[in-house]
Amino acid sequence: MFTRSFKNGSTFLRLSAFNAGGFSTLSAVIRQLAAILLLLYAANGYARPDMTPLGPNIADKGSAFYHFTVNTFDSVDGKRHYKVWTAIPNKKPPASGYPVLYLLDGNAVMDRLSDELLQKLSLRDPPVLVAIGYQTDLPFDLTARAYDYTPATQGSPQNMRGRTGGGSAVFRTLLERTIAPQAEKDLAIDPQKRALWGHSYGGLFVLESFLSSDFFHTFYSAVPSLDRHNAALLNALEQVNEAQGSQKSLWFMEGDGDRKTRDENATSDVLNALSQTVSRLRSRGIPATYRLYPGLTHGAMFDASMHSALLDVSGETLAEAQ
Repeated sequence: MFTRSFKNGSTFLRLSAFNAGGFSTLSAVIRQLAAILLLLYAANGYARPDMTPLGPNIADKGSAFYHFTVNTFDSVDGKRHYKVWTAIPNKKPPASGYPVLYLLDGNAVMDRLSDELLQKLSLRDPPVLVAIGYQTDLPFDLTARAYDYTPATQGSPQNMRGRTGGGSAVFRTLLERTIAPQAEKDLAIDPQKRALWGHSYGGLFVLESFLSSDFFHTFYSAVPSLDRHNAALLNALEQVNEAQGSQKSLWFMEGDGDRKTRDENATSDVLNALSQTVSRLRSRGIPATYRLYPGLTHGAMFDASMHSALLDVSGETLAEAQ
């Protein structure tokens, strides 16, 4: 019969015993295979985002606290097409300029922004928000984000669940040299308060940006997909130049809900590694924070981490552990 085990967030099946009498009929075999597929779906379903087409967002409906501009861009190779929303506070900027937060997966971000949340930001030091999405009515462009948000590896391009990865350097150049100047045009921006947030593959992009770019100064990496192809990023973080790293701030935002659902006593090598990395960075004078959201799953961390990043950029003090 079939048994299952878990490793790195995936289900592995093995045939522990099988003989001619194990399945008496073809229909029994089919039922067993169907059960296996259900197990696979239940164990790994958290990684599948809701792809229901989106309706009007806050930019379409209007806000009492922000106003919006929209720009479109194309990748250099013409294969990816971006839609970028810039949310500008109605409140006058401080003398040093607005803080600004760039958010990946901009379609889903805009769908989740509410006027209630924007009002909360406006009570403090409201940031300009730049939501970088794609020209689609879906919350995620799965093919485009797999390429844009994941780092290149030696040899062949990364295979991200059947999608080509490895285009983060190209996307970062577009973001910093083309998208950001247009988004910030004619706005009073404080370059020392320029931040970047990303979830899952976007979290990988944030970590790599911390290592390779001085354009941003605060980096919010939510549930980065380090347990698949990109664990080497943690090793690179521990080798970062101290003088350069001390001028930046890095946040790791993680939930343990997926593992706790499968096993209440489960521990995670990934979460332990992240916590240790933060400790080592801090011991060298590099500002780093590990914030755990108990019970939240990979998908639920999208909203929770985004809200935390918004509040932190606006000046609200966040504790390390929620």
